[in-house]
Amino acid sequence: MTKSNWVSLLGLANRAGKVTSGEELVVKEIRSGQAKLVLLSNDASMNTAKKINDKSTYYKIPLKSVCDRYTLGHAIGKDARVVIAITDSGFANKLKSLLD
Repeated sequence: MTKSNWVSLLGLANRAGKVTSGEELVVKEIRSGQAKLVLLSNDASMNTAKKINDKSTYYKIPLKSVCDRYTLGHAIGKDARVVIAITDSGFANKLKSLLD
């Protein structure tokens, strides 16, 4: 996996309006079934990581870990982001393949 490939694709998904960031908004997307993939930074707090992991598992949403919150935020042109949901299945499938 090259870092720039998935980061570029995540930026493209954000410009297309298919990205939700922030813990509470992502949990809302998971509950509503809109989230197709959840990206969680490795430096997330234990409480946040457990909450997102539990919700993703319960609602059967794929969850991928990525390097850190700054890379995740930079990819979507914002400050540090701990968790991001992808709401488009095409972007989600391609990101999953790049992150595997």
